[in-house]
Amino acid sequence: MAFDEELADRVRELIGPEPGLAEKRMFGGLAMLLNGNMAVGVRGQGGLLVRVDPDESDDLLVEPGADLMEMRGRRLRGWLTVAPSACRSDADLGRWVGRGVAYARSLPAK
Repeated sequence: MAFDEELADRVRELIGPEPGLAEKRMFGGLAMLLNGNMAVGVRGQGGLLVRVDPDESDDLLVEPGADLMEMRGRRLRGWLTVAPSACRSDADLGRWVGRGVAYARSLPAK
């Protein structure tokens, strides 16, 4: 399944001026990396994949459309999927993208 190009363009507009930005096809979608660290991805299944501080994962799960990413039957703290319905508005999308960018910026460059 192809990722949502319109959503990718909206994310690009929000991240655009960030130094160290790179795009890479990953996980069936498009990942946005800052200095080699994934910040946010546009999922092939729809919506976003957002990298956050693992210690904040549980608190963020109360937000509509947020869930832990699951890989091979394991739910991964620090990686949240965000349903398409939870990133339709510019404010919601900006909040999620901002979280991913802030966490990626806090990590050492790869």
